[in-house]
Amino acid sequence: MHIRTSLPHEITHGDFWIPLRDGTRLYARAWRPLTAGPVPALLEYQPGRLTDATAPRDRQRHPWYAGHGYVSVRVDARGYGNSDGLPTADPHAATALLDGVDVVEWLAAQPWCDGRVGMFGISWGGLASLRVAALAPEPLRAVVAVCPAGERHFEDLRRTGGSVLAGGLPARAAALLALAARPPDPAYVGTVWRDVWARRLEAMEPLVDAWPGDPVPDGLRPDGGPGENPGTPRAAVLAVGGWHEPHRDTVLGLVEQLPPDRVRGLIGPWSLQYPDHGQPGPAIGFLQETLRWWDHWLKDEDTGVMAEPLLRAYLDGPHPPATSYEVLPGRWIGESAWPSPQVTWVSYTLQGAPVLVRSPMHTGLDAGRFAPRGNDADLPPDQREEDARSVCFEFAAAEETWLLGRPRVRLRLTCPVPRAQVVARLCDVAPDGSSTLVTRGALNLLARHGPDRETPWPPGATEDVVFALNGIGHTFRAGHRIRLAVSSAYWPWLWPQPGSEAGFTLDPAGSSLELPVRVRESGPAIAFAAPEQYEPLRVSSPAMLEEPRPERLVVRDTAKGEWLLVVDPSRDGTRVYPDGLEVTEDALEAYTIGDSGPSTARARSDRSVRLHRPEQGWDARVETHSEVSCTDTDFAVWTEIVCKDGYEVVFHRTWERRIPRAQG
Repeated sequence: MHIRTSLPHEITHGDFWIPLRDGTRLYARAWRPLTAGPVPALLEYQPGRLTDATAPRDRQRHPWYAGHGYVSVRVDARGYGNSDGLPTADPHAATALLDGVDVVEWLAAQPWCDGRVGMFGISWGGLASLRVAALAPEPLRAVVAVCPAGERHFEDLRRTGGSVLAGGLPARAAALLALAARPPDPAYVGTVWRDVWARRLEAMEPLVDAWPGDPVPDGLRPDGGPGENPGTPRAAVLAVGGWHEPHRDTVLGLVEQLPPDRVRGLIGPWSLQYPDHGQPGPAIGFLQETLRWWDHWLKDEDTGVMAEPLLRAYLDGPHPPATSYEVLPGRWIGESAWPSPQVTWVSYTLQGAPVLVRSPMHTGLDAGRFAPRGNDADLPPDQREEDARSVCFEFAAAEETWLLGRPRVRLRLTCPVPRAQVVARLCDVAPDGSSTLVTRGALNLLARHGPDRETPWPPGATEDVVFALNGIGHTFRAGHRIRLAVSSAYWPWLWPQPGSEAGFTLDPAGSSLELPVRVRESGPAIAFAAPEQYEPLRVSSPAMLEEPRPERLVVRDTAKGEWLLVVDPSRDGTRVYPDGLEVTEDALEAYTIGDSGPSTARARSDRSVRLHRPEQGWDARVETHSEVSCTDTDFAVWTEIVCKDGYEVVFHRTWERRIPRAQG
């Protein structure tokens, strides 16, 4: 990473409040270039606490943009960080989006802004950028959305293929609750921090309560497309994703559905990170690439960015299985249209007699993290054990085969129970037998006729089901084998359906694997600048005496017939900021399932955070605990939050609720 300290413009920065239409104020920090006249503004708007949680990342990007001629502004959402107001149970609620519109319009009206605004963000911030753009505020001319989630119900951090996620459910809910429950910092808001904190805590509701039984609304698609009508944004969209993060299909949906003169897509080999941190690499000069986008749309400069292919994608080369990679082999390719005329569908008919697919309940323990972020144990290990718990079909790669897009499976199933799920994994099997996961997909059989329809399977009936796997760019080397592995369970990614331990029968005669095979021509060379950022914020992490916990630990209790996956998702420890703030965080997730059936599944997440300013005597602590279990008809959800000022408990609440499972 090249660190830039000398930029085209000198910069200044400061904090201020942005008023909203209802009188609420949002806390903001802006980096401004010292220029003779007004310039465009760039907005990153999200709940992530700009004075601590995202401060190191913000320092890498916003000053860099300011030094290249933009006012770059970071704003905390309502009820988060030092902003006024109360946090919503769903941070994507309409209130948050209307607040985003207010912020865009306020920025455009400032004397240091020329009236043109761009908006960017990752994950929550990426989706918020798209949704605010869908509301079409006039000053918003361009958006950069990195790893934005797709449909909020069928494909997102709640569900995949219509099934409720276990790995993303209590953990994300506990993380959001712990984030929302943190107090404002008295170093920035003064002595009112305690009163503001008390009001927030009294209004607190755990997001997990709304997830498992949340009905799927009409009109949602299982294609991973954006959550709003993609034809409405006036702003131009640069959609960015990675093959190792869960939302890359949103990028494919956007480049297919938006007008080609206002959208470009970029998918690398990355996990859920900005591409200049891209892991797996290669990382790219993402700030420079986005500067081309901003200069074109906000300054009317011909940067050549719209002469780039509609979609630029990284095609992974063959690689052995591993839980992390520094860099993956491969090549960049460009597509002038999507769907691409250079991609054709090749169908592989499954062979053999009808076979019972009845996977052990713990199938899926080697799935890896649902939303990888570059940690050492995030990605799926060798899939041979998972393959042994599945029914597999293989096809020889007689020649080098390039895949680009979303593979599909057509499966003829006979199911003895009304509710079940089917999971399909595509693996690259090397001559030594190692099995590398390429991509995967799932279908809740209740949703086989559409995500807005719940259709129980007539017991004993035979039907054909078709569903897509997640998008991928991958190269199968000649001599390798293409393996399709089909299972009836995938814990802890999917909550098992009641009765699904019975499995189903798959008839190969009516089943096939359909692969999007791309022509083996790279076309014009695609290249990016080397990564660079502004000088980092000097945040230190004291050394820890104790040994770090394993990131992912699987434990089998042979006496109970039970499997336990323990996950350390963050490995944060203590961070000391230049202004004296000490932040200590800890998180642990546990996923348990027994051999006896779906009702043994349970997931728990525990989080704690301490915000400490030793010189001021400020010491605020938050603990959250969330646990979800299930019966045939309901999810049982238990949530607890404990907040302390020093050692004094100032808030303690528990919620215990039973939520109908609906499709989940």
